[in-house]
Amino acid sequence: MVAGLSFDQLPRALPIFPLAGVLLLPGGKLPLNIFEPRYLAMTRDAMAGNRMIGMIQPLDPHSRAKAPAIYMTGCAGRISAFKETDDNRFLITLTGVCRFVVVEELGVTTPYRQVLASFARFRNDLAPAAEPEAAQRQRLLPALKAYLDIASIPADWKAIEKAPSDALVNSLAMICPFEPSEKQALLEAHDLAERSRVMTALIEMALLQRVGGPTGSSIQ
Repeated sequence: MVAGLSFDQLPRALPIFPLAGVLLLPGGKLPLNIFEPRYLAMTRDAMAGNRMIGMIQPLDPHSRAKAPAIYMTGCAGRISAFKETDDNRFLITLTGVCRFVVVEELGVTTPYRQVLASFARFRNDLAPAAEPEAAQRQRLLPALKAYLDIASIPADWKAIEKAPSDALVNSLAMICPFEPSEKQALLEAHDLAERSRVMTALIEMALLQRVGGPTGSSIQ
């Protein structure tokens, strides 16, 4: 059970932090540098309460609106580490707990946004993840190695090979530089096996684009 919470302990009202290209998954750890006044207030309120914050992406990753339209699926995380800096920033770590669906956005007086969240669709996030089929992992690993080499992303390959599938797939989904829409597809995958398939497909497509499309022309 992630972060020691039961389904009944998940909050109905949830503050949200819309951030494009940032993915939080159950069990994953997301470091955040909080400096905007509204999100400083959100963090203070969360620390004084249940420590829960919902990470969610704006529909338009380039939007500069104060309250951009958002995807309807996000992931709630619990503040598991907190530090205040000398220049009044907060350095926090969110540990992913459970994904949620936005039922509606709440009218609030807080400077940050809040939503009514439903966790019912994703309650299995609180249970141990089932292992993907061995064949899926065998397909993922060589594609991943080639992808990390091409992207010049340093990796401890021995540790990767030994890592449990849930930790491996979720961590890679969070750190790999996929497009925001691709990150959303990984977030909304039904379970770990589907997320592994989606990530493998994304990596293989990225490799094809790097080495050349159907016409044989390379993409720089």
